[in-house]
Order: sequence, then structure tokens, then C-alpha cells
Amino acid sequence: MAFNFDSSVITHGIQLAVAPVFLLTAVSGMIGAVAGRLARIIDRARVVEDRARTSTDPELLARAYRELGDLQKRGRLANGCIGLLTVCAFLIGITIILLFLGETAGLASNRFAVGGFLAGVVSFLLALLCFMTETLLATRLLNFHLLQTDVGGSR
Repeated sequence: MAFNFDSSVITHGIQLAVAPVFLLTAVSGMIGAVAGRLARIIDRARVVEDRARTSTDPELLARAYRELGDLQKRGRLANGCIGLLTVCAFLIGITIILLFLGETAGLASNRFAVGGFLAGVVSFLLALLCFMTETLLATRLLNFHLLQTDVGGSR
């Protein structure tokens, strides 16, 4: 594999390889957002579990078990999302390398680069679906128990 050290070829190779970097920026932002959501899910699960351990109220225990089950589903979705985003970042990184090597070293890697990029985008889209599902589940689970009870005879 011979490298072409012509500055115009190297410059064009860098320009070609930099375009997918913008997707990496979006992926890193998404990972940060989902990791924050996962941390809050874990914190909430710890609080609910601690309250359930110290309670003998059967209604509170039943609510705690339901909420823990829902938090577990949300945590799995967040983990899946982070996994898909990591795969996406890896595939986009490989795409960048292939594009750069294809341009500077004459490596016939265009098909692999296109395949890696498309697989990365599919992975990103699947991660977005996981994120949307987790968010919808979180908002569906909003359950304000005080609003459901008749406090002081007024509602």
C-alpha cells in the first residue's frame, strides 16, 4: 500500500473524512443525554427500593414493585440505546479511516466505507427509536398519586 503524499490529495482526503465527524458529534451528545437519563433511572430505583424495604404497607409495596419493573424496562432501553450509539460511533470511525485511506493510499475501500456509514446511520436511527420509546414510557408512567386521591374532599 503506497501512500500519496501530495498535499492536495491529503487535503481532499481529510475533507472527505471529516464529513462523518459531524455525525460523531451528534452521537456523543446523545450518549451524554441518555447516560444522564440512565443515572436518574438508577437513582430513582434506589430510592424506591429503599422505601419498599422499610415499608410494610401492601399498597406502597405493590406500587414500588410496579415502578421498579417500569424502571427496569426504561434502564434496559437506555442501555440498548447507549450500545447502539457506541456501535454507530465505531462504524463511523471505521468509515472515516476507510475514506481517508481510500483517498490517500489508493485503497479500494469505497464500498466498505459506504456500508459502514449506512450501518452506522441505521444504528443511530435504532438508538433514536430506543430513546423515543424510553421517553414515552417515562412520560406514560407519570403517576401523581396525590392527584388520584380525594384530598380534603375536593378534587
